[in-house]
Amino acid sequence: MSGGPLTHIRVLDLTQRLAGPYGTQMLGDLGAEIIKLEPPGGDPTHKTPPHFVDGESTYYLSFNRNKRSIIIDLKEARGRELLLELLAKCDALVENNRPGAMARLGLDYATLKKDFPALVYCSISGFGQDGPDAQRGALDPIVQAISGGMSLTGEVGGKAVRAGIPIGDICAGMYAATGILAALLRREKTGQGEYVDISMLDVQIAMLGYQGAAYLHSGNVPGLQGRTHDSYALAYCVSAKDGVDVMIAANAQRAFEKLATVIGRADIISDPRFLTPADRNRNKAPLRAILDEACLKVDSTVITEAMHSVGSPSAVINSIDRAFAEPQVIHRQMVLDLQGGGDADRVRVPGDPIKLSESPRDRYQYPPHAGEHTRTVLKELLGYDDDAVDRLAGVVLDAPIAEKTQEF
Repeated sequence: MSGGPLTHIRVLDLTQRLAGPYGTQMLGDLGAEIIKLEPPGGDPTHKTPPHFVDGESTYYLSFNRNKRSIIIDLKEARGRELLLELLAKCDALVENNRPGAMARLGLDYATLKKDFPALVYCSISGFGQDGPDAQRGALDPIVQAISGGMSLTGEVGGKAVRAGIPIGDICAGMYAATGILAALLRREKTGQGEYVDISMLDVQIAMLGYQGAAYLHSGNVPGLQGRTHDSYALAYCVSAKDGVDVMIAANAQRAFEKLATVIGRADIISDPRFLTPADRNRNKAPLRAILDEACLKVDSTVITEAMHSVGSPSAVINSIDRAFAEPQVIHRQMVLDLQGGGDADRVRVPGDPIKLSESPRDRYQYPPHAGEHTRTVLKELLGYDDDAVDRLAGVVLDAPIAEKTQEF
């Protein structure tokens, strides 16, 4: 691994599934050394269906690049001792077990900070470390539901649906990475560590953004948004003659006039109901009905090119295959081709969106197989020789044991 501004940082990553691994992958993309400590059964996402590359799930491969994997049984006293030895060589620890699980092992922040006062310790959970729901289990769609975000997603008049991407998990991972970075910056000034408590529910509530603020101010509960926007009449999706749906943002006067002209309805420019953006927002229902009918008579390229000609955002609604084929996506290198040690270890995954001018990363490491680096890490960081590692058999593993539990 090479490049990135965090090459001086080492993270002990005890996370599994999605939220935690996504956050630590972000840190790894920025150059941090990530040691993924897995339980005897391995991270369950190694085997998440339906797609696999040489036995590894593409789900797992999407969120675990730039890491080294070790397997240690933390239910064994010697395993916990090994974690402490490793922690002496690390700057941060990240875990996403249910609240209380780490305390039962004697590995919670309150216990560890006595011996590791500079440690940055991050816990990611569904509902946070305290409160009436702290012990509830959580999955991404559950958090999307309880946060209210799902009540905004779906066609008007239809049923609420979850977002097609796991925003509850991914955004929790992003906030975790941000919190860890903030704590590390503070440590540079004070020498003191920090506990970072990330709740998926907290993150989703924060992301309600202007919809949440509007409700808190007015008391009016927003509903399903469909492909429209409450604040802008012409942030709107239309269907074109060629069967392609187009998202437009013709809110500016110039854009509205251009759109009206190219769809053959220049008459609405002078319609008293639609003279100004405020007028159009008050009368968005009849305006959208006119657009729905008129846009069916022109091709999608006519609409998008007209909008672009006046500097107004517009785009067809791409399927994923078309999104990855977009020239801008290709130019920005937003597909990574990862190659592992074996000929079959090759996968293409979505890329790294953080572009740095002075400390770019020039190579990305293929996600590790569970336990692939157990022996290497113990020898490299702790000075163990092969005999010493061999004596740890049963506590450390080079590969997961299928029948072992996959929970710490």
